Amino acid sequence: MTQMWVFGYGSLIWDPGFPVAETRLARLSGFHRSFCMRSVHHRGTPDDPGLVLALDAAPEASCAGVALAVRPGAEDDTLGYLRARELVSSAYVETRQRVRLWDGPEVTAVTYVIDPDHVQYCGGLALEDQAAIIARATGGRGPNREYLWNTAAHLAELGIEDAELSWLAARVRRICGQDGTV
Repeated sequence: MTQMWVFGYGSLIWDPGFPVAETRLARLSGFHRSFCMRSVHHRGTPDDPGLVLALDAAPEASCAGVALAVRPGAEDDTLGYLRARELVSSAYVETRQRVRLWDGPEVTAVTYVIDPDHVQYCGGLALEDQAAIIARATGGRGPNREYLWNTAAHLAELGIEDAELSWLAARVRRICGQDGTV
């Protein structure tokens, strides 16, 4: 059987939730990481949506992240888990994308991208508006700000620069104060 890969660009980097045999830095062309999805389940509620990252199509863009190799034998369980987690509101679309490993070839990876026609899509929000939403929203998986801070910290640990995420993380810390509470 061919190795199953999953492309992680947000919380899958630090909380994959499935058995990972190997993690490799990787780059996906044609998309950029963006807080362009309103979260009504995991990091917000229907009455007070948060924001989560999604891959938004942009022909000239690319997104650095990780390619996660699924432990052999766990492919079916992993797909079931990912579909329950990522497709909860159908705002993401499950695709197979070619990603380039930073130290090797291209592989095909299960990749969740945003549906720009979905009601939860909110591309183009100003960074200051994003920061205000992220600072206050909380959902079933916890405060939106923790999602942002965990993602920004793990990208930095991997040596992946994302200027917008770094700015947002710092701005949300200022909004929330030193202790991270609103």
